Amino acid sequence: MEWYVVVLTICGGFAAGFINTLAGSGSLITLPILIFLGLPANIANGTNRIGALLQTLVSVITFKRRGNFDLKGSEWLIIPAVLGSIPGALIAVDLNEKVMTYTIGVVMLLLLVPIMGNQSKWLRDTSGYSNLGKGWIVFVFSMLGAYGGFIQTGIGIFLLSSMVLIANYSLNHSNVLKNVIVLCYTLPTIVIYIMNNQVDWVFGLLMASGQMLGSWIAARYATEHKESNLWIRRLLFFMILASTVELFGVRKMIIDLF
Repeated sequence: MEWYVVVLTICGGFAAGFINTLAGSGSLITLPILIFLGLPANIANGTNRIGALLQTLVSVITFKRRGNFDLKGSEWLIIPAVLGSIPGALIAVDLNEKVMTYTIGVVMLLLLVPIMGNQSKWLRDTSGYSNLGKGWIVFVFSMLGAYGGFIQTGIGIFLLSSMVLIANYSLNHSNVLKNVIVLCYTLPTIVIYIMNNQVDWVFGLLMASGQMLGSWIAARYATEHKESNLWIRRLLFFMILASTVELFGVRKMIIDLF
C-alpha cells in the first residue's frame, strides 16, 4: 500500500470522526474515500462500520470520563434504534439506493427549517419533556435504527434532530446520546456485514485510527466549552448543506463543467 493512500485514509478518518462526534454525516467523507480507493460500494458500506464502532466507543468513554454522561430514561430511544438496525442491515441489498439517496437529500433540506427557525430548542442547556406520545417516538427511533443499519450516512443529523425537536432533549444531551445509540446499533450490524464478507479490515482499521483521534478531540471540545451548543448547531447546518450537495450530485456536476 502506497504511503499517500495511508495518509489519505487516516486524515479522512480524522475529519469524519470529529464531524460525526459533534454533528453527523462524516460518512460523506469516509464512504467516497473508500470507494475512491477501489472498494465496491457494498464493501465500503460494511467497512465504514469499523470506524463508526471504534470512534463512538472513544467518544462515549471520553464523555463518561469527563462527567457528561446521563443516560437515565433513554432506554426507550436506544433499544428501538438497536432493534430497527438489524432488519435495516439485512435488507440493505434489496433497497433502491438511488431513490433513498434523493429522499434523504429532500429530508435534510427540510431539516434546515427547524434548525434555523427554532433556536431556543437547539441552544437550551437542559432537557425537557416531549408532548409527543412515547409510542410515536419509539417508532421514529426504530426507523432511524433501520436507516442506520442500512447506510450510515447522515444518521447523526437525523438522530440529533429527532432528539432535540421531537424528544425535547438539549443539544449537548442529544449529542452524547447520539454517540451511544450509534455505538449500540453498530455492534449487531457490523456482525451482519462481517458474516456477508463485506468488510475490508485493512482499510477499515486504518480509517478507524483517524476517526478515534478525531472523536476524542471533538468529545473533549464539547465538554470543555460552554458555547459548544452554538458551534454544534453551526456545524450541523453546514453538514446538512454539504450532505445535500453531495446527495444530489451538485459537486459532481460542477466538477464535470471544468
